[in-house]
Amino acid sequence: MNTQRDIVRQVIDYIESNLEGDLDLEKIAASAGYSRFHLNRIFAGETGCTIYKYLQARRLTSAAEKLATTDTPIAQIACESGYSSQQAFSLAFKRVYLCSPKVYRDRGIFIPRQNRLSLCASSGLRVMSGTGRAAITGRIAA
Repeated sequence: MNTQRDIVRQVIDYIESNLEGDLDLEKIAASAGYSRFHLNRIFAGETGCTIYKYLQARRLTSAAEKLATTDTPIAQIACESGYSSQQAFSLAFKRVYLCSPKVYRDRGIFIPRQNRLSLCASSGLRVMSGTGRAAITGRIAA
């Protein structure tokens, strides 16, 4: 029988493997074999953030890396990040990175805001490494 932590690890693995694909809560829940409501409760209970927030933060981090390290058009990066328009992407990006995608690209420095989550097996600590935030014991800042 899977523990809640095992289920969350499975969800994180699935998200990471499909980060640039057509991914939503329904598909993630189907991959884990749970209802989206139950799965989201488990995930939030173990990580302190919802699946949607984690997915969005991971996609924006991936987009930031592409902006800083490639010449891929911003509209293409927006599409690859799961946004239906460049405008929606720019608004979401600006909320997290506090500047537009163009300004971020012009700076050319990649600063990850949300790396892959790691759940420590024995201590129960949730760890975010390299996020620009301090690692937090107990809960993750969402």
